[in-house]
Amino acid sequence: MSRREEREQAFALLFERQLNREPVRDLIENAGLARDYVVADFTESLALGVEEHEEEINAMIAQYLHGWTFQRLSKTTVALLQLSVYEILYREEIPEKVSINECVELAKVYGSDEDASYLNGVLGSVVKGLGRDV
Repeated sequence: MSRREEREQAFALLFERQLNREPVRDLIENAGLARDYVVADFTESLALGVEEHEEEINAMIAQYLHGWTFQRLSKTTVALLQLSVYEILYREEIPEKVSINECVELAKVYGSDEDASYLNGVLGSVVKGLGRDV
C-alpha cells in the first residue's frame, strides 16, 4: 500500500470519528471485524496522533479559518485539516509541502474544487504562522 493510500485510510478513520466520536482504536477494531479491513501501521500512527493531539490541532486550525467557524466546516474538511495539521506539527519527517499537497488531492476526491483551494489556503497560513516557508 502506498503512503497516499495509507493517508487516505487515516482520513477515512478520522472522518468516521467525526461522525460518531468513537476512539480510533475502536474504529480500527470494528473495521477489521466488520469488513476484514487491515489498517496499515502508518495509517494507525496518523489517526492515533490526531486523536492524541486533537485539542492542540483544532486550536491551531481555528486561528486560520478566515471568517469561518469549526461548526460551519464539513466533516470532510475537518478530518482533512486535522490530518494535515497533525503531520505539519508532529511529523518532522514529512515535508509540509507533501502534507498540504496530499490534503488537497484528497479534497479533490472527497470534497470539491472549492474545498481543495480553501484547504490549501488554510494550511499555507498554518505553515507561515509557524515561521516556515511553504
